[in-house]
Amino acid sequence: MSLILASINYWVTIILMIGGLYIVVAHGNMVKKLVGLSIFQTSVYLLFLSPGKILGGTAPIISEKFEVYSNPLPHVLILTAIVVGVATIALGMALVVRINEAYGTIEDDEVHEMEQD
Repeated sequence: MSLILASINYWVTIILMIGGLYIVVAHGNMVKKLVGLSIFQTSVYLLFLSPGKILGGTAPIISEKFEVYSNPLPHVLILTAIVVGVATIALGMALVVRINEAYGTIEDDEVHEMEQD
């Protein structure tokens, strides 16, 4: 039981990743697919941030009082990933709006059926 509690971040990451991937694959609604993509991206953020924090670690400022430091690189990478994720979701929503204007639906199977005709 303590092993599960010690790695709760990784269990939450796995659950979010599976849930987001399921939403992307199982649903035909394009907005739902974007929500699934956002959940999947959130799980990746958590996966990168989990090993970045060291218990008892401080900011990497060299001082004689501290011996254990946390690595700031995962936090910087996640900040960049959040910006890219917001841009991706915004572009996806813009495409969904444009598809809805052109075809009158946001269901991918209906759009595919209209393209075949």
